[in-house]
Amino acid sequence: MLRMTWVQPEDLLGHELRQAAQDGRSPATVAAIAARWRAAGGPEAPDRSGASPAPVSRYLRTLAEDLLDELAELPSPLADDEPTGLDRIKALCPDWPGPATATATATVPSAARLEAAWLGRAAGCLLGKPVEKLPLDGIRALARATGNWPLTTWFTARGLPAELAAAHPWNRRSAPTSLAENIDGMPEDDDLNFPLLGLLLLRRHGRSFTTDDVARLWLDELPAGRLFTAERVAYRNLLSGVEPPRTARHRNPFREWIGALIRADVHGWTNPGDPGAAAEQAHRDAVLSHTGGGVHAAMFAAAVIAAAAGGGSDVHGCLRAGLAVVPPASRLARAVRHAVRLAREHAGDAAAFEPVVDALHREHARYHWVHAVPNTALIAAALTHADGDFTGSVCRAVSGGWDTDSNGATAGGVAGLLAGSREALPERWTAPLRNRLATTVAGFDGVGFDALGRTTAHLGAPGPRQDRARPARTVLETATS
Repeated sequence: MLRMTWVQPEDLLGHELRQAAQDGRSPATVAAIAARWRAAGGPEAPDRSGASPAPVSRYLRTLAEDLLDELAELPSPLADDEPTGLDRIKALCPDWPGPATATATATVPSAARLEAAWLGRAAGCLLGKPVEKLPLDGIRALARATGNWPLTTWFTARGLPAELAAAHPWNRRSAPTSLAENIDGMPEDDDLNFPLLGLLLLRRHGRSFTTDDVARLWLDELPAGRLFTAERVAYRNLLSGVEPPRTARHRNPFREWIGALIRADVHGWTNPGDPGAAAEQAHRDAVLSHTGGGVHAAMFAAAVIAAAAGGGSDVHGCLRAGLAVVPPASRLARAVRHAVRLAREHAGDAAAFEPVVDALHREHARYHWVHAVPNTALIAAALTHADGDFTGSVCRAVSGGWDTDSNGATAGGVAGLLAGSREALPERWTAPLRNRLATTVAGFDGVGFDALGRTTAHLGAPGPRQDRARPARTVLETATS
């Protein structure tokens, strides 16, 4: 029987119960709803997959829908500190960045620098793909058994004891294309598909796009099977006639997970030196599928990347720019500040990062491994501890577990920008990519990272862009003509 992931009400309810506990909704009421579900025989939320293994009765599915709606009616005491609306977010941020100066706006990153950002994002993602969904002890055991701990290069199955491979199996879908012995170009991944969609979005609508424009783009260009967690729920909501931004809230327990963060890079790349504008742009994208901390994570990432794209070479200053666009009393801001402080307290080589990771996992044990709060904290800690060095940043981010490919991608994109060119990145990370990206986003399959750098530079150039509604192929042709 086909079990659809990330959308079945009986699978969503357990995640919404956890979300309700995390955002402080009436503990007694939440506990009573959970008791009703368990008394009826309802399953727990799947821990590592998107669907429970066995179907439930029609009665249980209907009950799950009713309980999801009951939970949605409960107010959160965190709402004042963690708003979703942009005006309220900005009102809470005393250091919100002002508009970029004319000099900063004119500092458009070169195509070579943006190529390095794309390559860094791809390499970091690819490093994390074979160990996605594995627990932290499994990642460490696999790396140690192959002489790759602390992590310094690609994972490999060569020399791995059979009993360890059985205890901690590689990601089934990713291992055939992401272990050292198998890499032949960059395989498809949503962490790269979304930046490609970002290029299409800006080419068609410019930087003044709306959330409705993002929704139409998804419906035009993305099959539902290429979406996961919050994005898949939002897509389903669109098809059911739910309009943005309610698409992010309606029966969507993943609305504070990492999905909006992985869509943020393009918004930073195309607003160099203007973290505030990048954050506002990321906000319009994020609210289609996310709320609260999920939106804050996207804004944080976009601002960090905009600061790096504007010529910043100090990763610590870039991270401060990211914090400036996040409400300071929010869980995400507090988690990032804590992570940065831990990284500084344990400064040293890669081995010194292990206690940082252990402390982060203790601090954030209540969160799902895809939630935005722990993953954003880990990214900030990795970049801080590695001082923005490329290898150090991606290896620390991936070795920290949780959403390994997404964390590697974001850390790699930032560190790639800071490195400044493909030549500045170690060849062991770039050569296996073969300047080739696989994707099902129309018009981009097989595209080179050099072409993507030129395209992104074109879209980030100052001045209005009036062109609209052109196919992906035209985006690339514009950059190469």
